[in-house]
Amino acid sequence: MSRTRQPPLVTGISPNEGIPWTKVTIRGENLGTGPADLIGLSICGHNCLLTAQWMSASKIVCRVGPAKDDKGEIIVTTRSGGNGTSTVSFKLLKTEKIGILDQSAVWVDEMNYYDMRTDKNKSISPLSLRPANPLGIEIDKGKVPQVDLESMFPGMSGDITSENFSATWYLIENHSATSFDQLRVAANNLRKQANKKNEGSLAYVKGGLSTFFEAQDALAAIHQKLEVDGTEKVGGSMTQKLENILNRASDTADTLFQEVLGRKDKADSTRNALNVLQRFKFLFNLPLNIERNIQKGDYDVVINDYEKAKSLFGNTEVQVFKKVYAEVETRIGALRSLLLDKLLETPSTLHDQKRYIRYLSDLHAPGDPAWQCIVAQHRWILQLMQTWKDNYIQGQKGKWGTHSTTLDAEGDHRTSAVGRLAQADRLNRGGGFQAPRGESWPFQGPQQVAFVEKLTDVVINQLPNFWKLWISYVNGSLFSETGEKSGQVEKSKKNARQRQNDFKKMIEEVTHRLVKLVRGALLPSSLTEAELRLYGGWEAGSELTGPWLTQVIHTVRVSHEALAALEIPNDLLQVIQDLLLDLRVHCLLVTLQQTAEDIKRLAEKEDWVVDNEAGPDTGILSITAGPFVQEQRLLLILSNCSYLEKHTFLNLAEHLERHGFLGTEKITRVSMDLVRALDQRLFESYVERKADPIVGSLEPGMYAGYFDWRDCSPPTGVRNYLKEALVNIITVHAEVFAVSKELVPRVLSCIVESVAEEMSRLMQCVSSFSRNGALQARLEICVLRDALQLYLTTESK
Repeated sequence: MSRTRQPPLVTGISPNEGIPWTKVTIRGENLGTGPADLIGLSICGHNCLLTAQWMSASKIVCRVGPAKDDKGEIIVTTRSGGNGTSTVSFKLLKTEKIGILDQSAVWVDEMNYYDMRTDKNKSISPLSLRPANPLGIEIDKGKVPQVDLESMFPGMSGDITSENFSATWYLIENHSATSFDQLRVAANNLRKQANKKNEGSLAYVKGGLSTFFEAQDALAAIHQKLEVDGTEKVGGSMTQKLENILNRASDTADTLFQEVLGRKDKADSTRNALNVLQRFKFLFNLPLNIERNIQKGDYDVVINDYEKAKSLFGNTEVQVFKKVYAEVETRIGALRSLLLDKLLETPSTLHDQKRYIRYLSDLHAPGDPAWQCIVAQHRWILQLMQTWKDNYIQGQKGKWGTHSTTLDAEGDHRTSAVGRLAQADRLNRGGGFQAPRGESWPFQGPQQVAFVEKLTDVVINQLPNFWKLWISYVNGSLFSETGEKSGQVEKSKKNARQRQNDFKKMIEEVTHRLVKLVRGALLPSSLTEAELRLYGGWEAGSELTGPWLTQVIHTVRVSHEALAALEIPNDLLQVIQDLLLDLRVHCLLVTLQQTAEDIKRLAEKEDWVVDNEAGPDTGILSITAGPFVQEQRLLLILSNCSYLEKHTFLNLAEHLERHGFLGTEKITRVSMDLVRALDQRLFESYVERKADPIVGSLEPGMYAGYFDWRDCSPPTGVRNYLKEALVNIITVHAEVFAVSKELVPRVLSCIVESVAEEMSRLMQCVSSFSRNGALQARLEICVLRDALQLYLTTESK
């Protein structure tokens, strides 16, 4: 199943200008998956597909055609990505035409020569050109790798001009797929060329044979003449005279042609210099081009040109080339220093860091720039955290107002990273705790809370990029295709394996610094004195309340979840989990202490005025609005005690058990025992206050008007003292019911017991009853029993 790739993108062309049929190298991204995938290539509007050679997904070599446009883009079209785009352009220069009568400073060699250099790293001068195709048949390159040929023929070469030339190597490399008949033709061609050379020399000798004989006769005659004339004359011998004549002739010729020959030599040297300058203008212009491209920031172009110059002139022995190439190396050295400075600048984005590391690797910078960047980022994060601590302690928020925006170069300056993560976390959890804050929070809250949020914000913003940079360093994705070919990827992986423990210590140091700074602000008692001097310094007595501590816990937890999402090992984040546990315990203790203090101060705040907004069935205190008397206050407290025992404590125990809290049974039991003891004391006090007046009124009322059980009139109804007692009991019932109907049976049962006990005592004190007295007594006892039937206990019955 095919997958659509990104469209091609051309980012560089070298050279970027030239005449038609200039050979250029195109570099970019997504330039196709193979030669068959490349279906279109145009430069300045001219179709150059016929001359295109697909090298890789980032490199294509072709020749520029005679386009109409002087300057235009380079458009690559592939089957997988479609039409591409270009960030660079090519300038087409016009060819200068020379007429037959025009002077030319260059002598054109019309022989069929071409460059046969196969290995650009060999120390062969670029001027060395080799004759083409010595066999005279079509060359059919095979697919045998160069490495295999070198292993099969150690110390030999396939170069026909080499002293260690191997014919077998040459045939395998250039004619491995040629037929046997073609090889026969090649052998005949070689024989003809050899015979032609031999026959040419022999024919030359045969044609001048008579001349050779005449010369030999003349030399013999001269020799005989010299032997006959053996006497010395004043002028010297004949040979001496001949030598003098020849020397004078030579001097005369030199005098006549010295100026002409000098001009010719000067013209030849000028012509050769112009030829070299024209042919190698790329090298001579390279230092200036490098300087210009560095100023424009076109580092890719500089790297491509440098790679080309290095492959062509890196091992040259020509002094002028060595001098210019040395200048190129000087400029490249300055560029390496510039890129390294930019790489180590802080703050910087992850994209820029990767880009500068790739540039430095392509320029073969010494050392390990990626690791240097990791060390610099680690040092900067630690320094930033410590600086924020000093900043908040000194209260210099205005000084850092502008600097804080530069820290969030990849995010929203208006909202911190912790704030965004916390908002998303609350949405995922269906809401959560909201600390009191204004629009400019956290600066409106305590300094410690603002510091913790800023500290975690720094860690969340910087540590993920720091971790991703390390992952890229480990898997070798920081390097370009050139780096992969040069073995830098494997070298990087090897270095990463060796430095894995060092990076682990860096992460540990960052997390430990975060934890200790938070502890110094919120849990100073958990640090040693030496640690407090480094990470503390906050004002004493600036303890946070429970809601602010809860907000801090939420902030730290969100940062822990964000770091855990990066797949950082849990052992490196364990210190943050320990901090969260200590913060939760501290928050719980502070909350419980604050709650205990608030409960202690409830008596000071109580005004005993309750609005009548709920009924007695809700369990919420509700009485007619107004100040309460002492007995009503006792009822309110009794109702509260009952609610605590039946609802509040049980709900607390359920919540604690649900969250895995141990020891809830003991806590509940002790709390209920204390509440029950308090309830019993309050209940006895209330019953005593209500029962004593009722019980105390029975005996005076019973014997009012000198009533005598032994001498009384027939009963006509219940006497007033009993009615008064029932009315008082009804009043108590109404008062208790208004507060809590659940207390009614308990209170009235005790009051009825007291009344029944007093009635029993009074009846037992009567020595005797008359008939009418007995009827009156039974009537009053039955009425009292029937009226209080619902609240009778076994003892009161």
